[in-house]
Amino acid sequence: MRVLPNIPGFRFIPVSPTLYLKMPEPIISISGLRGIVGSELTPDTAVKYAAAFCQVAPPGPIVVSRDGRASGPMLLDAISATITASGRDCLDLDVASTPTAGFFVKSTNSAGGIQISASHNPPPYNGMKLFSPQGRVVGAVAGNQVLERYRTAKFDWVSAEKLGKRVRIEKPFEPHLVAVLNTVDQPMIRNASFRVLLDSNHGAGSALGKTLLERLGCTVEVLGGAPDGQFSHPPEPLAENLGQVANSVRDGGYAVGFCQDPDADRLAIIDGGGQYIGEEYTSVFCALNRLKRLAGTTKAGPLVTNCASSSMMKRLAEQFGVAFHQSAVGEANVADMMVKTDAVYGGEGSGGPIDPSVGLIRDSFVGMAQVLELMAREKMSVAEIVASLPRSAMIKDKMSMSKETLLKSIDRLKDGLQADSLSLLDGVRLDWQDRWLLLRGSNTEPIVRLIAEAPTVDEAKDLIMRAKNLIGA
Repeated sequence: MRVLPNIPGFRFIPVSPTLYLKMPEPIISISGLRGIVGSELTPDTAVKYAAAFCQVAPPGPIVVSRDGRASGPMLLDAISATITASGRDCLDLDVASTPTAGFFVKSTNSAGGIQISASHNPPPYNGMKLFSPQGRVVGAVAGNQVLERYRTAKFDWVSAEKLGKRVRIEKPFEPHLVAVLNTVDQPMIRNASFRVLLDSNHGAGSALGKTLLERLGCTVEVLGGAPDGQFSHPPEPLAENLGQVANSVRDGGYAVGFCQDPDADRLAIIDGGGQYIGEEYTSVFCALNRLKRLAGTTKAGPLVTNCASSSMMKRLAEQFGVAFHQSAVGEANVADMMVKTDAVYGGEGSGGPIDPSVGLIRDSFVGMAQVLELMAREKMSVAEIVASLPRSAMIKDKMSMSKETLLKSIDRLKDGLQADSLSLLDGVRLDWQDRWLLLRGSNTEPIVRLIAEAPTVDEAKDLIMRAKNLIGA
């Protein structure tokens, strides 16, 4: 018998008695997977992962949706067939955003959901994101159970008479739309008559985004409204990818530009002058709006964000006298901390506001509605709101190093940088009164990511360079 080599990240498929093909596996986290379609992510991979999820989820139907990529319909068919072959009904939303899918899972008491999306990855990629019955991204326990089933390939297929049904859902975003509208003062926003440019970039966010903004009395122009995955620019809503959109906001005289990623759980903001203000501000704006609404009540806090997000959220909490909590990086971790602390608002610095009154999931539509309410209430432009907040600079970098080597360097970092405090909540974080530095090892490649925030760009860069010098030898 020939013994096949055991190489992590690859599986070997026999194609002849003497020849084997090495097939790369997708990148898998506790809440889902992603990979290049046709090599890392195949129909076979999607079927096995969906079947594993069906084995772990509680009884009930499974919701499935996609973000508009060209490979989405193929994966949708494969996954829907897997769900029905597992004896469950499949509620097929077709093209829908990640927050809409999550809201639909929760509002219909479904057993869970699968969003077909590679988020901000390039067009060759796609992926699968898993939802719990609460309509939030699954956590570590359920995610690891799915992964174990996927690895062992232990699936229970049903006979013909026990097959589930595939039910197509028309206009699945209507209940989500109502929930988002209920979080804001609609007449006040309508009276402001904002002109808004929405860049959905051919992802899943255009239908609900346009409808939401029109219901709020905005004059709306949509860029990339067709959800066909033919991205007009790289899909991650970063400054370097949004130059033309920013010019369009400035030249068109819009009050604000809203930019979504393909599955519409992240939101970047461009001010009326065409200045990209960054994803870090999205959750901060929304939290500020919520605190102003709740000012003087007994339910004005706490706030939650992850340990890689800007300290602006912490400063807001201090300003309003409410509790503030940090979680490990990851949407599921932020949601866990929000539940634990009964938070009124949370989010991640990657443009992901989380409003628990709608759902424990990042939501660009929540972001748009609540930013507009903040502008209308304060009678301030985006640029004026930014100017009213404490300013700081954030720098992100990386270096070749394993997680294990990073952990062996803790004493050198602590002694060399002389921080006021050190946390090992997620990687190594060092804090001073007016700045911080985080070093996190990647789960998928031998690199360490460095994030620093300080009063100025030069001071943030200096923190990163000093850390590199200390652990790079």
